[in-house]
Amino acid sequence: MTPRLEPAAIRRNLQGGFGRQLAVYDRLPSTNDTAKLLARCGAPQGTAVLARGQTAGRGRQGRAFFSPPGAGLYLTVVVRPTAPQLELLTAAAAVAAAAAVEDACGLSVQIKWVNDLYRRGKKLCGILTEAALGPDAAPDYAVVGIGVNLLDAGFPPELAGRATSLAQEGAPCDPNRLAAALLDRLEWVCAQRPEVFLEEYRARSCVLGRRVTVQPGAGGGYEAVARQIDSRARLVVETPDGRLHTLCAGEVRLAGEWG
Repeated sequence: MTPRLEPAAIRRNLQGGFGRQLAVYDRLPSTNDTAKLLARCGAPQGTAVLARGQTAGRGRQGRAFFSPPGAGLYLTVVVRPTAPQLELLTAAAAVAAAAAVEDACGLSVQIKWVNDLYRRGKKLCGILTEAALGPDAAPDYAVVGIGVNLLDAGFPPELAGRATSLAQEGAPCDPNRLAAALLDRLEWVCAQRPEVFLEEYRARSCVLGRRVTVQPGAGGGYEAVARQIDSRARLVVETPDGRLHTLCAGEVRLAGEWG
């Protein structure tokens, strides 16, 4: 049984300014949706929404995100990025989340392009960035949602054997300390030049140099080898005919990995 999320406990562990405006719930439909409402009402950068569970959590491409009460930490932060910052925000958040898990839980993790944290080949954490543009087409706000599996609360069949948790990895963690670490690390990485966190993003990658299946969208995929991550956090892959392809969207699967 993990400790409950407590605003006072989170604030005691904070080092920076992110999370000073904080809303904590037992359960929400979606922390991203609540954060977007706050952002539209003028919430400043660093405003955070946390929940012990979600009834309508989602991941990329509209997929449902398994988030039962007490099984994970579900946190969303309001960010006010420039256009160049927005392009790299998911990569920055992945680096921040990986560092926070190490800080708070002592567990090393890898990044699977573009937005997941993996441990021993299984997904531990997912990240979803959503943004809104203003009348001038510049970013108005973005929300960065981070969901970390704390416990194995009975993963559904489609996730069994594919997902893991901090408890399963032998690193149970106080969610209040982890929440503060996520907020502090995200604040730090948002203030860095891209080359600083992209170097760590590449170093933590679990796809570089490996054979992958590229899934560009609803259509069929193709085989390739992941060669590099460029200065815009795009994945460069090489197909068997020797051609290079730069991916800015879609996703990849490692050889033998689930779909």
